[in-house]
Amino acid sequence: MPTSIVWFRNDLRLADNPALTAGARRGPIVPVYILDQETEGLRARGGASRWWLHQSLTALDLSLRRYGSRLVLRQGKAEQVLPALASEYSASAIYWNRAYDQGSVEQERRLQQLLTHRGVSTESFKGNFLFEPWEVKTSADAPFKVFTPFWRACRALPPPPLALPAPQQLSSPANDLADDTLASWQLLPNAPDWAGGLRETWTPGEAGATERLSTFLDGALARYRQERDAPAGATTSRLSPHLAFGEISPRQIWHAALAAGDGAAVEKFLSELGWREFSCNLLFHSGDLAQRNFRPEFDAFPWREDSGALKAWQQGRTGFPIIDAGMRELWATGWMHNRVRMIVASFLTKDLLIDWRAGERWFWDTLVDADPANNPVNWQWVAGCGADAAPYFRIFNPVLQAKKIDPRGDYVRRWIPELAALPEDTVHQPWKAGPSVAVAYPTPIVDHASARARALDAFHGLKKARPDRSDPA
Repeated sequence: MPTSIVWFRNDLRLADNPALTAGARRGPIVPVYILDQETEGLRARGGASRWWLHQSLTALDLSLRRYGSRLVLRQGKAEQVLPALASEYSASAIYWNRAYDQGSVEQERRLQQLLTHRGVSTESFKGNFLFEPWEVKTSADAPFKVFTPFWRACRALPPPPLALPAPQQLSSPANDLADDTLASWQLLPNAPDWAGGLRETWTPGEAGATERLSTFLDGALARYRQERDAPAGATTSRLSPHLAFGEISPRQIWHAALAAGDGAAVEKFLSELGWREFSCNLLFHSGDLAQRNFRPEFDAFPWREDSGALKAWQQGRTGFPIIDAGMRELWATGWMHNRVRMIVASFLTKDLLIDWRAGERWFWDTLVDADPANNPVNWQWVAGCGADAAPYFRIFNPVLQAKKIDPRGDYVRRWIPELAALPEDTVHQPWKAGPSVAVAYPTPIVDHASARARALDAFHGLKKARPDRSDPA
């Protein structure tokens, strides 16, 4: 029987994996993952993502071995590795699920041309999103730039098909050639080993993703709309890293959520999948959003260089408890509650006037769910330079926001234990605790009122410099 190669990318699962299903139907398969750190346009993973990748590949290999197969590991450019692998295994077809960042799209195009020229057939699939970026367009056949009409257009399309089951069996070719070992890739930190909190928090892999979805649907989904902004409790799905690595598909989540209930809570949860789709759509049509302002007028924005303030923000010692709690949660677990992400991003870009790209790079390195679309799109949204961006005058007050989403201070006390003894009326403003209360906690690095005024002046200056433009917001 003919041998096929199934190229795993950000789709590290067996169920609802169209590329795997197609290869398995055809005959023996060679499942391969390629660590490509050489191809121009492909962004190298950050430290937290590398940790997760190690765990996820380990889980995928174990799953494949239960089916009598195994995961082949190779390092290098896919354009070189895949043709060589096809020759080694006498494979006549290669299957993969599509990616939509510019580097991946261009790489796939080169691969298809190269492999076809060598007599190897290729086929790619929609495996990681509900809709293709080219499926959702405005009436003028243009990409959407605002989320609400985008999502309305998505909901008007036929619903996503049911998820595919995992193949019932997998057949491997007879020859078993040598390949890389996962340990040789050195994805795990060791000097120092900073991943203890990640290990305590997460169970990477397809089984972990399935369990996390089930736990969410059985518990927090019914309260999701009302409680999702509260960072202290288990109010969100925390599926984002599993989605980022494709350990679960959005189709699986979509249909499981609809089967679990209906109403406003489910619709709100599905709309969060919609924002992921919107971000992918923007990335596909706009190119490199991690470096380039979506709104070019922001190229003239007067960002400040302040390495001390940036470091204080990164280390969670700005003197604003909700900011510091979020940044410490991020460092410890590789994740941060979405509402808190918005607050810390607003603080960096508007209170400190530090370029959003510095924050995006830090999140890229420290988030286990770092995603080439979501990460820059969300940062640009908060900074005001992105699509459907937050209005420039929306500058979060970190104290008022903290009181709103963490009224009792439970979240702050968890991540800033030096404030644990403070009462509710001062836990978010420890500088008001009085001289009789000794708190080993930094004073605020900026006065929010003054910083807000400075930010508004900068935004107004940008508008005056471009009188022919509409508001940056």
